[in-house]
Amino acid sequence: MSPVHLVAAPGDIPAPHIEYGQLAPMLIVFGAAIVGVLVEAFAGREWRYRLQVPLAFAALLGAFVWTIVLAWRDEPFHVAAMGAIGVDGPTLFLQGTILVLALASLLLISERNTAHFAAQASALPGTEAEQQSMSAGITQTEVFPLMMFAVGGMLMFPASNDLLTMFVALEVMSLPLYLLCGLARRRRLLSQEAAVKYFLLGAFSSAFFLYGAALLYGFAGSVRLSDIAAKAGQGAGGETLLLAGIALLTVGLLFKLGAVPFHMWKPDVYQGAPTPITALMASCTLVSAFGAMLRVYYVGFETLRWDWRPAMWAVAIITMVAGAVTAITQTDIKRMLAYSSIAHAGFLLTGVVATSRQGLSGTLFYLAAYGFTTIGAFAVITMVRDAGGEAAHLSRWAGLGKRSPVVAGVFAFFLLAMAGIPLTSGFTGKFAVFSAAVEGGATPLVVVGVIASAIAAFFYVRVIVVMFFSDPDADGPTVVVGPTTAAAVALGVTVTVVLGVLPQPMLDLAGDAAAQMFVR
Repeated sequence: MSPVHLVAAPGDIPAPHIEYGQLAPMLIVFGAAIVGVLVEAFAGREWRYRLQVPLAFAALLGAFVWTIVLAWRDEPFHVAAMGAIGVDGPTLFLQGTILVLALASLLLISERNTAHFAAQASALPGTEAEQQSMSAGITQTEVFPLMMFAVGGMLMFPASNDLLTMFVALEVMSLPLYLLCGLARRRRLLSQEAAVKYFLLGAFSSAFFLYGAALLYGFAGSVRLSDIAAKAGQGAGGETLLLAGIALLTVGLLFKLGAVPFHMWKPDVYQGAPTPITALMASCTLVSAFGAMLRVYYVGFETLRWDWRPAMWAVAIITMVAGAVTAITQTDIKRMLAYSSIAHAGFLLTGVVATSRQGLSGTLFYLAAYGFTTIGAFAVITMVRDAGGEAAHLSRWAGLGKRSPVVAGVFAFFLLAMAGIPLTSGFTGKFAVFSAAVEGGATPLVVVGVIASAIAAFFYVRVIVVMFFSDPDADGPTVVVGPTTAAAVALGVTVTVVLGVLPQPMLDLAGDAAAQMFVR
């Protein structure tokens, strides 16, 4: 009896084909991260910052330019890396949004004008040591390669065409963020506590995601989203495995969104992490996580929408209501914005529930609009300082409109945009996702969203009242403005105004991207 050959001949295995041009935006960012690690290892202390900042800016800008080039090509769909990465309209829109938001976040992270800060900090109350400590931001230069690794994972997460690649992207995105959350100097214990909480809860969510992927592999015999969709569309057996896999996979994705009931990490992490890192997470991570959710549900589970839509209805409702109501009780500005972000995650889920091209385009627009607004808001928070560092408690903001009317006015504008006031990007984004949900038959969900928006407007207006209609304390905080932070604020204001007054070009861009639906 002839022996059985368990190993195929070398000629029977096709050589892997990697489309480097399609993957170039991710490769540029990952390459810069690796070079950044080498800089940390071999460059002198005085040279690291001078090398890391231009490297990070050049990589993000180069990746963004390459993304634009890919968006202008003739072919709307492409599958790269042996089917592991899907490059299409929504992917390129999300990647471009992440890269621009990462550039804005890098403006905050790279703020190191210590001489400029020290000159303004000298006017603040407190000892000389307190003033110098107050004026220092994130001083560790390893923040730059860690940020680049995280951004690379964020670019890969919504582009993943199979669950295994998506899990790898999830970990590449999350692990650097766990470290970045623990880099705050002035609030070291709170920052380290935030990092530990984020790591532990993130590990649980990753386990849920991986277990769900394993069950879906048991159902379909493949981890590719298109194969799962095809097997589910056939109505074959194994429905228990399918539904259990969807449920566990959804837990992992909802954790990254901060949706209720998987939101408990968000307020603690937003409060404890350095504010520039919080801005990065509140914008780029949210865009990446929603992009992955859109890909999973619009590609892998689109034929099962009548099974998962009721559960998503419930999650969206409790997320909107819980985020808006809980934010009212907050006295810390960063925790309030964390619960505001939870409420906005609920608003965005209404676009996912729509399961239509209009819902996809509305969600894409909302993600871009909200990202710039939240970066601008956190940039303003970094400016308001006292002898103890950032003045995060709401009572310290009393009378800020009289001390620094421009900064208070800009922050009030960002809050009104988050509330969805007309002629701001927030209003256009909410209108886009709510109208898509109405057309998708989710009118009751939109009614709850409007009520939650009204509740959310209360705590936004409360902050504005404290700033402009309260008397400032004698030892109140002073605004300390750095040049790159001011640039991030100016960018946030500009985008928020433009997308509120002239939103049509961006809406058309999001619509065109949605028309180039995810690769099957």
